[in-house]
Amino acid sequence: MEDNQLPVQQENLFNDEVMYTAASQGQRFINWLIDNILLRIVVAKLTVKILINFLLSVEPEFTYRNFGGDPTFAAYLLSFVFVTFHYLFYYTICEKAFKGYTLGKLLSGTRAIRADGGELTVKDALLRSLSRMVPLEAFSGFSNQPWHDKWTKTTVVKAR
Repeated sequence: MEDNQLPVQQENLFNDEVMYTAASQGQRFINWLIDNILLRIVVAKLTVKILINFLLSVEPEFTYRNFGGDPTFAAYLLSFVFVTFHYLFYYTICEKAFKGYTLGKLLSGTRAIRADGGELTVKDALLRSLSRMVPLEAFSGFSNQPWHDKWTKTTVVKAR
């Protein structure tokens, strides 16, 4: 078995063993880059629109009473909540609904699967998304197995 093949086996309809090849660090970096650029563009546009509407509609007294008089703090807080929600939503929905694919994975020819070779469950996809939110988790991608794979017993493999 080659070094980059995973010891994952799964029976298909013809009772043949299926061997998966692990995605390279380069492919995984491309996944991260494409997905994050997409998220930043979409979320930035939506966030600006929502925050402008919020700040224009809120009474100054509300801002002083609840945010110490600083509407900028309110904007930052809402941005953080909004970005976090979209981050969770994007990865969880994409990885479950599209059978382990996100836009980045689709373009790089990779997909996420469970370590046993099965398709991701909603729980797997959600836990992968939550794991990505751990501070400095992105740097774990420089190791053989990023934390969001290790903690959730999932992996990313070449799909084509």
